[in-house]
Amino acid sequence: MSYQAEYSKSIETPELFWGEKAQDLEWFKKPETILSKDENGIDRWFADGELNTAYLALDYHVENGRADNTAIIYDSPVTGQKRKISYLELRDEVAKFAGVLKSQGVEKGDRVVIYMPMIPEAVIAMLAVARLGAIHSVVFGGFAPHELAVRIDDAEPKVIVSASCGIEIAKVIEYKPMLDQAIEKSAHKPSACVVLQRPEAEASMIEGRDIDWQEAMKTAEPADCVPVKGTDPLYILYTSGTTGKPKGVVRDNGGHAVAMKYSMKAVYNVEPGDVFWAASDVGWVVGHSYIVYGPLLAGCTTIVYEGKPVRTPDAGAFWRVCEEYKAKVLFAAPTAFRAIKKEDPDAKLLENYDLSNLDTIFMAGERLDPPTYHWTIEKTAKPVIDHWWQTETGWAICGNMTGIETLEPKPGSATVPSAGYNVQILDSEGNELPAGEQGSIAIKLPLPPSCLPTVWGDFERFRTGYLSEYPGYYCSGDGGYKDEDGYVFIMGRTDDVINVAGHRLSTGEMEEIVADHEAVAECAVIGINDPLKGQQPVGFVLLKDGVEIEDDALEAELVGLVRKEIGAVACFKKAVVVQRLPKTRSGKILRKLMRQIADGQDYSIPSTIDDPASLPELEDVMNRNGIVTE
Repeated sequence: MSYQAEYSKSIETPELFWGEKAQDLEWFKKPETILSKDENGIDRWFADGELNTAYLALDYHVENGRADNTAIIYDSPVTGQKRKISYLELRDEVAKFAGVLKSQGVEKGDRVVIYMPMIPEAVIAMLAVARLGAIHSVVFGGFAPHELAVRIDDAEPKVIVSASCGIEIAKVIEYKPMLDQAIEKSAHKPSACVVLQRPEAEASMIEGRDIDWQEAMKTAEPADCVPVKGTDPLYILYTSGTTGKPKGVVRDNGGHAVAMKYSMKAVYNVEPGDVFWAASDVGWVVGHSYIVYGPLLAGCTTIVYEGKPVRTPDAGAFWRVCEEYKAKVLFAAPTAFRAIKKEDPDAKLLENYDLSNLDTIFMAGERLDPPTYHWTIEKTAKPVIDHWWQTETGWAICGNMTGIETLEPKPGSATVPSAGYNVQILDSEGNELPAGEQGSIAIKLPLPPSCLPTVWGDFERFRTGYLSEYPGYYCSGDGGYKDEDGYVFIMGRTDDVINVAGHRLSTGEMEEIVADHEAVAECAVIGINDPLKGQQPVGFVLLKDGVEIEDDALEAELVGLVRKEIGAVACFKKAVVVQRLPKTRSGKILRKLMRQIADGQDYSIPSTIDDPASLPELEDVMNRNGIVTE
């Protein structure tokens, strides 16, 4: 079937289309109702079906001849460890750890927070929670105690699973003290914490609350799979919103499993037994979808890589992993390839490796700039596929469906909408715009399977944040345009969420932290273009009258505050003092205008500006501090 035929069928007859795809799964009870409305009037998929995602990812393969196939390859250049785990071994480990959680009272519908590095135990914990019909919420291991505490209070987990430490380049990061601080800060207290002790850092344990992973596994009774409804939640994953409080994206079991299984073939063109490598982290949506669930549901081998694209040990790390494990697909954020290009611009290290098994390189998580696109193709001689999706959707909104029909790519475009995504470009009145005109990117309802049906514990936030701006549509928060061939070009966020090395971060939250400093009267944080990370946050600060502090000292203190409250992942490294900020007469800071100046773009002075002289003043400050880019 051609792409156009596949896409048209998914849009014109969505129930028929997704009902057929659902038959590729082994349901405990096959769904008869394919699409329905829930109590909030939201479209839901496979409401009366019953399944268990961990069963589909593990037990199903064990029972159907893949028991000895490799499920996980663990490769850790930071520790020197390598390990292969078969489907049977993984199923048994997951069943035992599910027994550990069950012994702590975890049942269907309970939440479990997972705060772990990139190790097999993180995957085991996720699947064990799913096995019990419970709901996991994975928090990226680099987040600071405050961020973890906010998520603990929102998800209210019965149990938290962690490790004694994570390992970065030549640096051990102790997780347990951060976990203890987070629990101290949070109003909600878990009944137990299961902690994996790693040899690089032994964690002190709190008696009566903390449980040693290894010791608990010795006596654990394996737990069976618990059937859940298609609409029951599988996980909560927090993503930055325009306010400081993160949004808990809810993913259901049925729609997620159907979309993951479908996308592995349709989008990535992989078959059972193929080696699939998403070089991400389980703390992000790419890790959920394409390190854990997608590859295992499809019977593939997935790579869990505890390392970086560079300096573990060098810029040939990705090529080494691809050759050693015969990866068919490599999927990473553009920032990874920019880092490799920076350290090895001529790709000399690539000459040491054989990439003959690698079919395709996929990139997502941020805009793929044409120079990185062209460099990667030129040096690897492999097709590079840019695709666009969000934490909220769980899989590609737009891409090149290589398992259906590979279309001619266009640099700067995420190609065309995936099956089920009726993508439209709208003006401020909600009218569809003609080809070539920029507007807001929206998806006409119903959304396809796997997309969020709500925000955890706050349906109103889901409705106002995603559905209210354009009734009948999901508003993506991204702007862009379609060309005359229907190719979609993503031009960036329409709100204050920035993308730093593929991580969505709220500048609003950073502003709250900066404004808390006793010397700061007012501030603005914007994302500026960065050749390596895509975007970097920069703070602009007005001092309180009478305050005397050296600019360098203030910058160091503000950088420290953001690092303490959000974590190193924020990459907040620059804060400059200004005499005034450009504002409208009503007092609104003109952040978009500030971004345009910083990015060296032409801009027009809005009629509502309070003081036009503030703009050349700001431009001068940016130039003196090396902020303006081209």
